[in-house]
Amino acid sequence: MAVKPFAAATACEQVDSHTYRADFAPDWVIGTVPHGGYVTACFLTVVRKHFDTTLKKQNQPHTIASHLDFLRRTQTGPATFIVKDVKLGRQTTIVHVTLSQEDREEVVGYFTNSNIRTEAGVTYSTNWQLHPQPLPVPDFAALEAGTDPNWGERKEWPFSEFRKAASKIRSWFPRQGQHSPACLDIWFQFRDPGSRFTNESLGFILDTFPQILEQYTLDGLDPYSVDFEKRYSQEEQKRIMNHKARMWYPTLLLNLEIKKALPEEGVKWLFIRLQAKSIKNGRYDLEVLAMDPEGDLVAVSNHVCFAVGSERNMAARRKVDEGGSKL
Repeated sequence: MAVKPFAAATACEQVDSHTYRADFAPDWVIGTVPHGGYVTACFLTVVRKHFDTTLKKQNQPHTIASHLDFLRRTQTGPATFIVKDVKLGRQTTIVHVTLSQEDREEVVGYFTNSNIRTEAGVTYSTNWQLHPQPLPVPDFAALEAGTDPNWGERKEWPFSEFRKAASKIRSWFPRQGQHSPACLDIWFQFRDPGSRFTNESLGFILDTFPQILEQYTLDGLDPYSVDFEKRYSQEEQKRIMNHKARMWYPTLLLNLEIKKALPEEGVKWLFIRLQAKSIKNGRYDLEVLAMDPEGDLVAVSNHVCFAVGSERNMAARRKVDEGGSKL
């Protein structure tokens, strides 16, 4: 079966004024569970359609902030989204959205929408910069040709058969290594040449990244580096990592703030800075920043994550009346 392009995989159908349906595609999963960023992008697509139809008079097509709680594991197949209009305002409107599958409420979220293109008000430069400073913006033609002196493409990530969703993007890493195990820089594009990053797909790319915890498990080896892929075959990589990094890293909650409206047709490239501040007792934080090739801050996302055995991803689901949670 052909892999659905991202726009098709996140498409939704309007059932009535406040009900929408989607179909979670089996190629956009981690293990057996739809990728959390992919699910977030489906939410953003539902909200965009709601503001393009039911709330069209608001003229607020852009989600500027959202908060999602992942209550239970999702699964591939049909999904129903119920939207509740919480507050209709002249500058911003807030909606509450619930995702259900087979009578289970699995993810809930609040979304604040506005119109970024018509925003007006005080504006000051804060002179904010990334720290530590990233490498210079690359020559993208050289990047794709593999000749950029600073950035090299990682062709395949570890455990790609388990993390199918991550195989849908191409990624370039600093050739000389990352700033630290907890501070990573990457340039991304979709592997499908027809797909581009839009405001709706920010939910996906801001939840698609090397697993920071795996930077700490291999005695100084960076399993996501370009050098690691060159030095070791896929079989050797599996042998090295198999008993030290076989984990699932589920997102418990995800906050997203969108700073810039990307073009409707999308952009080909995005830069991601990923950083963790505390990793303790199997729980950790992530701050993810997205910037475009012009150096503009596009979005900021903060996550609360767990690190658990990968068998938790594959386990049989509990019944609804058993009160089973995501974990």
